Amino acid sequence: MSRPPLAREAVLDAFTRILVDDGERAATMDATARAAGVSKGGLLYHFGSKSALEEALVRRLEELAREDVAEIESADEGVVAAHLRSSQNTGSPLDVTILAVSRLAQNGNDAASSSLRRVRELWEESLRPHTRDETALQMVLLVSDGLYFNAVLDLNAVPGPSLEGAALDRLIDAVVTATT
Repeated sequence: MSRPPLAREAVLDAFTRILVDDGERAATMDATARAAGVSKGGLLYHFGSKSALEEALVRRLEELAREDVAEIESADEGVVAAHLRSSQNTGSPLDVTILAVSRLAQNGNDAASSSLRRVRELWEESLRPHTRDETALQMVLLVSDGLYFNAVLDLNAVPGPSLEGAALDRLIDAVVTATT
C-alpha cells in the first residue's frame, strides 16, 4: 500500500489532536489547517470537507486496529495476555485515534460509532479461538476495557489505580487462567 502524502497525514494528525484535546466543536476546517501548518486551500486539496476528514480518521482507526490484532496474534505470550497488555493506553497512534473517533461518536456520528463497533468485533474475532466460551471472551474484553479506562485516567493526570509490572502480570495470569 502506498503511503499518503505527508501534508495529508499532518492534516489528519492535527484533526485528531484537536478532537482529543478540545472536542468535536473545536475541530473546524480552519482550526485543523492552522494546527497542521497548511493553508485552507492545502487542507481542501486533501480533504474537501469535514466529513471527508472524519471518514479518513475512521479508516485510520480500522487500519491501526487491524495492525494491532496482527501484532497481538503473533505475540509469544499468547493472544489473551497480549491483548490485555496492549489495553494499557500509552498514547500510541491507535490509542489517540480511538479517543478521537470516540469524540465523534459521542456527538452522534454514526460512522464513528460503527467503526468503534467494528474494532471491538476485530478484537472479539481475534480472542474468541483463545477463550473457552462466550462468557470467558466477554470477561477478557471487560477486563481489557477496565485497564484501558484506568490508563486513560492516568494519562490525564487524574489519580487512579494503575497496574504495572508484577501487579499487571498477576492480573493477566489470573484472567488467562480463568478464561482459557
